[in-house]
Amino acid sequence: MNATTPLRALLIDDEPPARAEIRRLLAAHPHIPIVGEAGNIIAARRRLRKAADYDLVFLDVQLIGGSGFDLVPDVAPDASIVFLTAYEQHAVRAFEVNAVDYLLKPATAERLAQSLRRVATQAATGPVSTGAPPALTETDTVLVRGGGGAEFVPLADIAAIESQQNYSRVRLTTGRDILVLQTLKAWEAQLPAHRFAQIRRGTLANLDRIEAIDRPLVGSPRVKLFGLSEPIPASRRQWAEIRNRVPGS
Repeated sequence: MNATTPLRALLIDDEPPARAEIRRLLAAHPHIPIVGEAGNIIAARRRLRKAADYDLVFLDVQLIGGSGFDLVPDVAPDASIVFLTAYEQHAVRAFEVNAVDYLLKPATAERLAQSLRRVATQAATGPVSTGAPPALTETDTVLVRGGGGAEFVPLADIAAIESQQNYSRVRLTTGRDILVLQTLKAWEAQLPAHRFAQIRRGTLANLDRIEAIDRPLVGSPRVKLFGLSEPIPASRRQWAEIRNRVPGS
């Protein structure tokens, strides 16, 4: 696939002038027909779910009725997303650490062309490698790709991550789990070490989400994490190494 491979596009932006500007810029790329538009989050979700007749979504971050991030799980699994944003600091950081493409408003013809080349390359070969994954901070948002699609998850909402061989189970403070194709070792290389630590072999815990610690007379300590129904037994050795980093331990 190359930059002239046909790609069907959806435009999702709550500002008609912004959509008109993207339409104007895309006119220089006739191989990218626009197959639909939406101006608010309700209409966007309906259009995204209606039919997977699109390959590319231009998605505004700030929409009437919600955030463009909220729509990521509704995008067809094989479709690419180019986010549109107006210099929103935290949004730009989320895009950069997750290697997701985005356009700063007002978009330019040159930057749009660059983005389209990147999308075409990703469609042909998979995500473009930009070297070692960037280190994350506790205020970052990570793009998690599970069987039900992709979604942005704040690191603060991750209670624990458990190894499942080449996969890992991301356990959220909401009580929901997401199985992702990423090893625990890869997570450990990215996550802030002062916030996430192994409490036993194969399990990383968010130390900020520890609610209570049960210390039985016999056996290992049991760590209760916010949002998880059952405590997790900790390794005595590993707990001894990190206990001074846990408030109130």
